[in-house]
Amino acid sequence: MKCFRLWFAPLLLACSLILVLSVRPAQAGPNPVVVMETSMGRIMIMLSPKEAPLTVANFLKYVNAGFYDNTIFHRVINKNKGDQSVAIVQGGGYTFPINLKRTLYPPIHNEAASAMLNLKGTIAMARASAPDSATSQFFFNVIDNPNFDYHQSSSMTGAGSYSQQTSVGYCAFGKVIRGMEVVEKISQVKTARAGLMEDVPVNPVFIKKAYVAQ
Repeated sequence: MKCFRLWFAPLLLACSLILVLSVRPAQAGPNPVVVMETSMGRIMIMLSPKEAPLTVANFLKYVNAGFYDNTIFHRVINKNKGDQSVAIVQGGGYTFPINLKRTLYPPIHNEAASAMLNLKGTIAMARASAPDSATSQFFFNVIDNPNFDYHQSSSMTGAGSYSQQTSVGYCAFGKVIRGMEVVEKISQVKTARAGLMEDVPVNPVFIKKAYVAQ
């Protein structure tokens, strides 16, 4: 009987361990990484689906569809105005010279309220004035751009009454993990007006290919 118990105890432990492992939820895999091969070098971006799941899913759909291949960075803003300084590199919507591509999917909900801050090195969705109008275009934050973050504030307008103001912001959904020097190099190119658009690089900078790293 004693020998039986010594043999049976490890078996029970092994069975229990198997049961625990079988019911434990699967661990999430690493965040997806997108590689952009540009005419000025390679940029690698780690996406953050936890903070901005809809935005990341939409961006990956465009990447996997080859939408960004052979497009240009059509807007480079690098303005130093104290607290209002802005530095971005924008792409994802035009081919050379300035031909707007037709988007593939409907606009998405703006997740800026729960997303990352627009700190240096992050990638965010560009949009029109409507909060939920982002489709394919994106921009890299070359510096910290706090004015692009979601903000909500309130102020008293009278006895017991308040006025609430919301800045919906721009959804940052990933961060450059390699090639930030490439982004900074692009941010220094000479720009000019092209038709109705300002801040267009004089010499085009191409996204030759964008793909998900394996």
